[in-house]
Amino acid sequence: MPETPFSDPLAWRPVKAPSLEEIEVIATEAFRRLPPKFRELCEDLVVRVEDFPDEEVLDEMEAESEFDLLGLFQGVGLPFRSEAAPTHMPNMVWLYRRPILDYWSEHDETLGAIITHVLVHEIGHHFGLSDDDMHAIEESVA
Repeated sequence: MPETPFSDPLAWRPVKAPSLEEIEVIATEAFRRLPPKFRELCEDLVVRVEDFPDEEVLDEMEAESEFDLLGLFQGVGLPFRSEAAPTHMPNMVWLYRRPILDYWSEHDETLGAIITHVLVHEIGHHFGLSDDDMHAIEESVA
């Protein structure tokens, strides 16, 4: 019988949940795999990873729990930008590590697939894309 990672329960002792930096590496790789045209339009977009959304975001989104949001787009989406409007803070996508890990633990998906989904969904808000458009982009990276 072949040996599996579960064969030695003590082998799991050093394993930890991915850190903020490790989630950021996964998100960077997911972003790199998105279609080039899509990435080019995101040149001013900033992706940040935090453990949880802050209280202001939770209140604004009327979240019942800090685990309710996996990610968030903040800024002015491309369809709503105006040349005459003053420039504000850069558009940002926030990925929330702990809610993502919680979701991962409850579903039969890889962590990379979940991060890609959240990233594409939040970037989709930047472009004003429909859910069908976002699904098609996700499928192109799968």
